[in-house]
Amino acid sequence: MDLLISTLAARPDFGDLVDDFPDPHIAPFLYQDAVSTSLFEQLQSTHPEFCLLAVEPHAPDIPVAKLVTMPFTWDRDPARELPAGGYDAVLLAAARDALAGRRGNVVSALLAMVRPRLRGRGVSAQLLAAARRNTARLGYPALVAPVRPTRKHEHPEVPMERYAAWRRPDGLPADPWLRVHHRAGGRVVGIAPHSMTITGTLARWRGWTGLPFDSPGPVLVPGALVPVHCEPDRDVASYIEPNVWFYHDLQEVPIGPG
Repeated sequence: MDLLISTLAARPDFGDLVDDFPDPHIAPFLYQDAVSTSLFEQLQSTHPEFCLLAVEPHAPDIPVAKLVTMPFTWDRDPARELPAGGYDAVLLAAARDALAGRRGNVVSALLAMVRPRLRGRGVSAQLLAAARRNTARLGYPALVAPVRPTRKHEHPEVPMERYAAWRRPDGLPADPWLRVHHRAGGRVVGIAPHSMTITGTLARWRGWTGLPFDSPGPVLVPGALVPVHCEPDRDVASYIEPNVWFYHDLQEVPIGPG
């Protein structure tokens, strides 16, 4: 597609629209990660140069897609190892950096959103390419990402390590979003076993999912990548989501947000 991609820093007029991406296909419980609800919006506002927004040329005032990246401090070699806490770990590290006045030495892609009518048209690949260029422009040698595979929810009982290794006959990853990162030049560093944690009372889980949550053990929840663990005797259920860490070397990537 023909899209114009810029940063929120370049388009501050998008400030009130940057989170206007309602999606009825996203399971409601996924909005309940305590780390994300506490930190994401503030950190996104703190780093507008790391937030990419796409518009169509004929409608330049309405964002149709976004990809949020975030700088954070990591004291190990990101090409070999990345935090087990994935998405949550990046947000917590970025918050510590903000409090300490640090810039962060690694950039992670965290969230990509595309309006439903434009899905399946290569928009995500364009956003990722733009994020790679923008990260290089900002002076970072690599972009990492705790990737949430698009189709993993269809196989919740398959371990993430095994799912991430699934390949098509052409050798590319079977999962569409993993495939986008692979084609862009990323490589898998490992699994983030607890990238996102969502814990709530059984009443809350019933409200989020419409399921009874009345028996102990694993519960298969639509939209979840792995089963939710239910503990009726404690009136609590927990979802611990794994993601796949990708590393993108940007040493030879041209710079620029668009």
